[in-house]
Amino acid sequence: MDFSLISTAYAQTQGQPQPSMVEMLILPLGFLFILYFFMIRPQAKKARDHQALLKELKIGDEVITTGGIIGRIKSIADSFVTIEVNGAAIKIIKEHVVSLTKQLATDSNQKKVKSTTPAT
Repeated sequence: MDFSLISTAYAQTQGQPQPSMVEMLILPLGFLFILYFFMIRPQAKKARDHQALLKELKIGDEVITTGGIIGRIKSIADSFVTIEVNGAAIKIIKEHVVSLTKQLATDSNQKKVKSTTPAT
């Protein structure tokens, strides 16, 4: 058996210097940076916007729930909202209110305006 190749390969790895601690941390820190700016930061902004929406709810607002139910707010409690849908009152958890229908209409109108404007 010829072990000359193994000893040559082993001898070549012995002479190379080890990377420094800074070089070893560059890649994981880069991944954390990308993770923060593309996942964590937008999700936190969305949560802040949702909390602001829940604080600004008032009686008479037309809302959309997570289940897709559209109704008008009849009463607001600490953690519950009663909405009226076709004459029936439904009590839901406040956090399940997704958006106001006015906001939904304005957002879709803005998208239509942006898409119909000719490109220059």
